[in-house]
Amino acid sequence: MERRTFLRGAVVGTSAAAFGGTLMHGAAYASPAQPGAGPYGALGAADANGIMLPAGFTSRVIARSGQTVPGTSYTWHSAPDGGACYADGTGWIYVSNSEVNPSGGAGAVRFDSSGTITSAYRILSGTRQNCAGGKTPWNTWLSCEEVSLGYVYEADPWGVNAAVRRPAMGRFKHEAAAADPVRQAVYLTEDESDGCFYRFLPTTWGDLSSGTLQVLKAGSGTSGSFTWQNVPDPDGSPTATRNQVSGAKRFSGGEGCHYANNTVWFTTKGDNRVWQLNLSTNTYELAYDDSLVVGGGAPLTGVDNVTGSSFGDLYVAEDGGTMEICVITPDDVVAPFLRITGQSASEICGPAFSPAGDRLYFSSQRGTTGSSSGGITYEVTGPFRT
Repeated sequence: MERRTFLRGAVVGTSAAAFGGTLMHGAAYASPAQPGAGPYGALGAADANGIMLPAGFTSRVIARSGQTVPGTSYTWHSAPDGGACYADGTGWIYVSNSEVNPSGGAGAVRFDSSGTITSAYRILSGTRQNCAGGKTPWNTWLSCEEVSLGYVYEADPWGVNAAVRRPAMGRFKHEAAAADPVRQAVYLTEDESDGCFYRFLPTTWGDLSSGTLQVLKAGSGTSGSFTWQNVPDPDGSPTATRNQVSGAKRFSGGEGCHYANNTVWFTTKGDNRVWQLNLSTNTYELAYDDSLVVGGGAPLTGVDNVTGSSFGDLYVAEDGGTMEICVITPDDVVAPFLRITGQSASEICGPAFSPAGDRLYFSSQRGTTGSSSGGITYEVTGPFRT
């Protein structure tokens, strides 16, 4: 998936002037915002599910917390969070974490080639506050515990093999994971106000039972070069992993993480930023920063989970904000793709595309009730750019 650096052009979907420039040099200059509402056009009126979508797109509810998944006997978990899709013959599987503590874990829904739900089941149990995670190239799900001294668990999306704890990947307040097959690394975000960004280098690629945990070192600015240094004690006790390496760069509340084309993007909720690591040059910069949108009115607030499409678009879900999933395009456009109405006490989690790229799955973690027991998981179908 080829991409350029985001936001070196205009921000769409706001009446304010946009920003651009070479963020590596710390510059931000005003330029007129392009008219319109992004690559799919303006959002229409809310549909029967309360979702505003561009023309040509439709939504359906595939699961509700505390209720059986349609066509199955499986009760969907509370507080659905991070998710991913896996090819399953001519169909596919969507996995979803449960961000409750205790008993979190993860569940899965299986679809046939027509998108009909054929089964649903548990793939991880007995864990705590499973927030985000990531898909591996060998088709397992990394489910991350967002608690102090939390673990990463490797689960089987088909529910055949028992999930395995992966302590070598470090014990800290895990959020998301993204696998890089080129450097044979897994990148990890940390949901702390003074958190760090890590990578795990398995001893053998495809086997996460042993390896080296490293932390990113860089200056205090929003751009520059970076290096990696080994974390001496990945179990985080008695000294937290983020406090073991002098010069480790701090990030304000690490959230979603996505890898493609020698680049890794991750979000930080404390300052509403999307960061970009250019792995070929070992440099970092801001991909999005709402404070740099001249005149305010930024289209993306409350950054959280993130995923990418085969076309090269990045989709960023909002935790709060205006309950939108926004798209950031290779042409540097940032605009709402969808908005959930009537659920302002919730957050959007787990965006993931079906293998064909024509269906997007995601959840409203607390739905209309504002409670973890009110979660709703959706599917949006339409003419996505592929």
